[in-house]
Amino acid sequence: MNQNEFVQLTTPFKDKVFRLAKRLLTSTEEAEDATQEVLVKLWSKNGSLDGFNSVEAFAMTMTKNYCLDQLKSKRAGNLKIVHTNFTDREPSVDKKVEDSDSLNWVEKIISQLPAQQRLLIQMRDIEQYEFAEIAKITEMNETAIRVALSRARKTIRESMTKTHNYGIK
Repeated sequence: MNQNEFVQLTTPFKDKVFRLAKRLLTSTEEAEDATQEVLVKLWSKNGSLDGFNSVEAFAMTMTKNYCLDQLKSKRAGNLKIVHTNFTDREPSVDKKVEDSDSLNWVEKIISQLPAQQRLLIQMRDIEQYEFAEIAKITEMNETAIRVALSRARKTIRESMTKTHNYGIK
């Protein structure tokens, strides 16, 4: 079989091979590679293609098997990558620096709050006192404490949002 005869034989089903590969591999580039690989394998068997009842069916089987092999090899590679992600539970240096910077910003914002709000944030959010205990210590109504805390937290949240979104439109 010469090259022209092979092209005439494979042209009618070449697009079907590509569509099957694209369906299985989802990537256009990988589907093109699979199609090319199947056609190369068919060309290498061009002397024995006359023995098949349907060359198209043979090509589709080759495509399916090739794509499944590709998916298996990818899956094995992905498992190794996923597995390596679990070995290091320590946060990255970037994350540590970012967290430290955010903590410094929060401390700075808290220090700029009015004295009463600063005291309430310290007692409730940092020292973890209950509202009843804070009410006894500060001689304030629990509702007033909740309102003051809410306002202080809102101020901190707005300041942090403004800081982190600086320059973003």
